[in-house]
Parts: sequence; C-alpha cells; structure tokens
Amino acid sequence: MINIEQQTHTTEDNHPVIVLTPSGRLDITTAWQFRLKLQECISKLSHHVVVNLGQVNFIDSSGLTSLVAGMRDADKVKGSFRICNVHPEAKLVFEVTMMDTVFEIFETEEEALAGIPRSVATT
Repeated sequence: MINIEQQTHTTEDNHPVIVLTPSGRLDITTAWQFRLKLQECISKLSHHVVVNLGQVNFIDSSGLTSLVAGMRDADKVKGSFRICNVHPEAKLVFEVTMMDTVFEIFETEEEALAGIPRSVATT
C-alpha cells in the first residue's frame, strides 16, 4: 500500500492543478495503485498534474513506468505532467535511465506550479 497525499492548486487563471505526493517506495508492489491514482486525477479532476517525489526514497522500473503512463495520459488531453523535489536516492534512477531528459523535473513544488504556462492551463 502506498500513501498518496493529494492537493489541488489553482493557476492564476483559475484552472486546477493536482499535486500528488506519494511516500515510501514506488515499486512493483505499489506502482499500479499510483498509476490508477494518476489516471483518475487526469481523467476526472485536472489535465495538469505535478508529482512531488520528495517522500519517495526508492523507485524501480515499475514506478518509472507508472510515471511515463501518467505523462502520456496528460499529453493525450493536452495537459501537463511535471515532477518535482526528487529524493536524492531516487534521482540516480532517473539519471541512469536517462528519464531525467524525458520528464519536466523541477527542484521545488513552487517552481513546478509556477512553470505551468497560462496558455497550457486552459482545459
């Protein structure tokens, strides 16, 4: 079981952005739950998602796959998918797999939220 905190932020032009903060391990035993949560948020709540990985100290290929799937879901609906605050132990996985070049990764949640262009946040 993975614990996922969910918050809704609103852009300057009143569009919702969902911030998900999973904690613990994002691996083969928890990735499917996280994947379902991403799908639900993107399809029902907002096309714009920020994933704060500050509380995830371990991520494996299943966890990365769930993030890629979330990014694809957001792309399909012309939304945005951003990652922020990657835990130092998890950051290595992004670098080794070169996923740090695939995702939009920000140092802080504030930077990720501020980076959502107004023209994008019009869903």
